[in-house]
Amino acid sequence: MIRTLEAVIDRAGNVRLLEPVQLPGSRRAFVMILDDSPSIDLHDAAILSEKALAEDWDRPEEDAAWSHLQQPR
Repeated sequence: MIRTLEAVIDRAGNVRLLEPVQLPGSRRAFVMILDDSPSIDLHDAAILSEKALAEDWDRPEEDAAWSHLQQPR
């Protein structure tokens, strides 16, 4: 399975993943270096937006719209 994870690379070339990952063993990975640098820590951005997203997501209309994904197959 291929997974995409966001990371930050410092000036020394050290790669820091922005979320924890557990693997059953060693794996190969590709690194794509983007031109822009993060203006804030991406974890901080997620935390800052959590309240606004929760207000939008925690509505009965949203529950109804996604209910088909919660039903057993």
